[in-house]
Amino acid sequence: MPLSSLIPPLCALLLALLSWQAATDGPVRPLDERLGRWLADSSLPSPAAQFFADLGNAAVAVPVLVLALAYAARRGRRARAPRWWLPPLAAALAMAAVPALVVPLKTWIGRPGPPRMAGGAHEGFFPSGHAATAAVAYGAAILLLLQYARERARTRRPAAFIAYGLLNVAIGVGLVRQGYHWPLDVLGSWCLAGLVLWCLHRALLVSPRSGPARPLPRASRAPGRPGP
Repeated sequence: MPLSSLIPPLCALLLALLSWQAATDGPVRPLDERLGRWLADSSLPSPAAQFFADLGNAAVAVPVLVLALAYAARRGRRARAPRWWLPPLAAALAMAAVPALVVPLKTWIGRPGPPRMAGGAHEGFFPSGHAATAAVAYGAAILLLLQYARERARTRRPAAFIAYGLLNVAIGVGLVRQGYHWPLDVLGSWCLAGLVLWCLHRALLVSPRSGPARPLPRASRAPGRPGP
């Protein structure tokens, strides 16, 4: 069984377990809140944490994806790829799926937020919309850019995914450090983003390649010689 086929069931199972713990007083929730308070009161620089937390804002992450959408559409159209609009459309739908999934989960679970979130004690904080927005927006942008990258650039794919993972970890730590979310809120968002990005990856695999259209075959005949 390919390793990638294990991603959806693992993400779905972990998301279900985290949602159960966030919605009830399970044994993980007190540990999660204890870790969240410790990290919020830690000596991590608050300006740096706020900077990375802001990278999860839709006003920052979505424009990055929009630029990737425009680049992918331009490359596919210039290459005259059949249905060149499918990869950008799939990435846009993946981004639109984030609020469509996060908002109902927040309402259904209704987990109270950290103490620093004044007035938000009865609002839903699981899963984190900022963490999910960052994970899907930046992940979809990377998948689109790799779709149209040259062979030499594709060899650097592991480095791109490592940088993507480190960026999301920094965003998650920043959200907890600034008291916007609990750690489980961020983990749940990553599981949700994993499902969305896996679906996008499968859609890009079956979408037309971005290479130029092949010319029609021409009859080979020597100049000046009549055909048969």
